Amino acid sequence: MQKALIVYGPPGAGKGTQANLLAAKLGLIHFDTGKFMEQTVHDPANAKDPVVQQQRELFDTGKLCDPAWAYRVVSEQTKRIHASGLGIVFSGSPRTELEAFTADGGKRGLIDLLEDLYGRENVHVIYLKIKSETTIYRNSNRLICSVCGTPVMYLPEAQPKICPICGGEFRKRTLDTPKVIKVRLQEFEKRTAPILAKLRERGYRIIEVDGEPLPYIVFATILEKLGV
Repeated sequence: MQKALIVYGPPGAGKGTQANLLAAKLGLIHFDTGKFMEQTVHDPANAKDPVVQQQRELFDTGKLCDPAWAYRVVSEQTKRIHASGLGIVFSGSPRTELEAFTADGGKRGLIDLLEDLYGRENVHVIYLKIKSETTIYRNSNRLICSVCGTPVMYLPEAQPKICPICGGEFRKRTLDTPKVIKVRLQEFEKRTAPILAKLRERGYRIIEVDGEPLPYIVFATILEKLGV
């Protein structure tokens, strides 16, 4: 049976980086829901959709999208990935208690869906711990390739001009301004972090990992704690 992994952590903790590494190592699909939401709300095809534009306003100001809407679009894609016969790794989703536990008819959420699809014993939760000042520093200096989407770690001595993977130009995300970063951090602490307590109540062992070191060190620690 394939695995379903959820990588949690504050903004800038390296969730996407670790999810990519886990996907490559374990043969999983990385469902980057943050990128998926960003593409959805900024898709020109949705420019006249009032619901999507409402979600765009929330997204671009650092607030979380409506849980019911988020659950609907994420759960549909999750089912498609499972139907392909592959495991899945999330970076940061589900982001609210409602999305995690009650978005589907008030009784079920994404956690229940993952348990149904992959089996409770194959759902694993990882939490990357970093300091709030690390969140602000990493996100303020983050660069994303405008072509392939590769994030580049900020190194003052390097200051790269083009993506080392495809040669594309870098861009900064609309979310990566000091003002928006602080809102995102508040949203995480208020609306996402409580999910971990609920998961513990349901019997989950949260795999806590220090997210401050370099990515390869963090990754090695995750694999060790997963027993891989």
